[in-house]
Amino acid sequence: MIFSRNRVRASGLGYGLAFCIGYMVCVAPAARALEQASFIDQVSGRIQNLIALQEEGTGFICRGELICGLKWVPLFYEERLFAPIWLDGHGMRPMAQSLIRAIEQSDHDGLQPGDYHLSAIRAMLDEMQTQKVAPSEQDAAQWAEFELLLTDAFLLLSSHLASGRVSPETLHTDWLLSDHSVDIMAALHHVATEDQLDRVIDKLAPVHLGYAALKAALWHMRSIEQQGGWPLVEAGATLRPGDRDTRIVALRDRLRSSGDMPAAEQDPEIVDFFDPLLEEGLKRFQERHGLEPDGHVGAKTLAELNVSVQERIRQIEINLERWRWMPHDLGERYIEVNTADFSLRVMDAGQTALRMRVVVGRPARRTPVFSSPMTYMVVNPYWTVPYKIAVEDILPKVVEDASYLERQGIKVYHGWDEDAPAMDPHYIDWQNYGKFNFPFRLVQDPGPTNSLGRLKFMFPNHFAVYLHDTPNRALFGRVQRDFSSGCIRVEDAVALATYLVKDDSEWSVERLNNVIGRKRQQIIRFQQPISVHLFYMTAWVDESGTLQFRKDIYKRDTKLDRALKLRPPSAIPSVEAATPTSKRRSS
Repeated sequence: MIFSRNRVRASGLGYGLAFCIGYMVCVAPAARALEQASFIDQVSGRIQNLIALQEEGTGFICRGELICGLKWVPLFYEERLFAPIWLDGHGMRPMAQSLIRAIEQSDHDGLQPGDYHLSAIRAMLDEMQTQKVAPSEQDAAQWAEFELLLTDAFLLLSSHLASGRVSPETLHTDWLLSDHSVDIMAALHHVATEDQLDRVIDKLAPVHLGYAALKAALWHMRSIEQQGGWPLVEAGATLRPGDRDTRIVALRDRLRSSGDMPAAEQDPEIVDFFDPLLEEGLKRFQERHGLEPDGHVGAKTLAELNVSVQERIRQIEINLERWRWMPHDLGERYIEVNTADFSLRVMDAGQTALRMRVVVGRPARRTPVFSSPMTYMVVNPYWTVPYKIAVEDILPKVVEDASYLERQGIKVYHGWDEDAPAMDPHYIDWQNYGKFNFPFRLVQDPGPTNSLGRLKFMFPNHFAVYLHDTPNRALFGRVQRDFSSGCIRVEDAVALATYLVKDDSEWSVERLNNVIGRKRQQIIRFQQPISVHLFYMTAWVDESGTLQFRKDIYKRDTKLDRALKLRPPSAIPSVEAATPTSKRRSS
């Protein structure tokens, strides 16, 4: 039984599980050796009775609380003729202890162990250690509840590790990552037959090196927290190299605490002096927080310095959740764009083949998150202006100056059909048109002023978003580059195009440049499509092992943080698969 993200969610297992958390379920009997196989038969009978109650419509409950795997727990035990998997004739099997240990260590993945019935399980373990009562029919009922609780905990933990604790699509209408299938029930069956729980759990979590590195960073940040965190730097005038100020003492300690400066002995005579070593450490801090590395403590740098270690820990936990949303297989060769970092990388066999800066959508027109194969590029493209951009951005300029369209090489057509007649913009009273009355299609010819530049890189998606060149080069010099209408402007489109055709014998660098120079539109299809992954990470570990943080430009961290803190409702919700309905054409 294969569960895709959508199928798990619709069934009540995946994201239904994600909301059914924190229950204090089941009180266990004493721990002792179960002497006869007949007692296991009694436990099986009790499991069957509990499931029968659920089927009669009274609700699948354990000690008065809901079991979260509302559908799949009964199916699993019916296939096993209700035989337990966590118990045998001697009591708990070793893999039950392995599951409990995995739950206790789930905080290493940024998850909350309490979401997996840990308090109730620990209470049962305490009773097992203190009580020595002979097996009885009442004990069988308690063992049955304990058995179901462990199974439910396994399904919860497995689902969260494999696909995330919450659904990205229910949080963000512009978030549509490639669906990946997760066979949770096969994992449970494998545990039941092979008794290799640790290996099964490890395989469910993301296999990406970036996930493992961020987990290690989480552990490191928690160790800083246990040591008291880092000091705050008081507000005041901008601190610059060469300054002497009492606040520099706190600045130095702050940078040492986060590893941006070595923790070497400091000459007391210069502890409050802004020396070159401190400047170097500050620039390192600024670079890994997406700030201008000017070596000055201005307002923006001060604000980042005074983000607490607890807030940084939470930021890492939020981005670990985003890793769990990512496709498990990114591909051998792929393009990744981190919109929060305004960066693009081409990855080939685990190595960075190409890297460049990008401009992404401004907050009002956010760049979405999704994965799709890039199949072709357009050289010297025409630009059909999206309706929203036409009425909101271009129309006001035309009203002010009718010659704007001519200067920009934009033609006007009456209607969106291919055979729509061309119109002379000078004979149109533009003031009579607006958002709800604009029958014109605007098309910009190829050329030096074309908004898409010389190249457009296409990959199918619901949002009509793509990568493209741009004639506006100045924006790439800025640190924060969220200025587009949703599409991604790339810094070096020719370098990207050259890489994409490098293995195609029909295309040399010289031929590509010749086609670009002709200024006529031409489509080049790739012999091998390349996956494109647009994602949003505000915390990650780069190739050098440096922990990076970025500003939450789209306020997605805030929304996800709230969702992760939600407590369970009174019943498991039925969450249907989210399908994006809003489409955007952007540039």
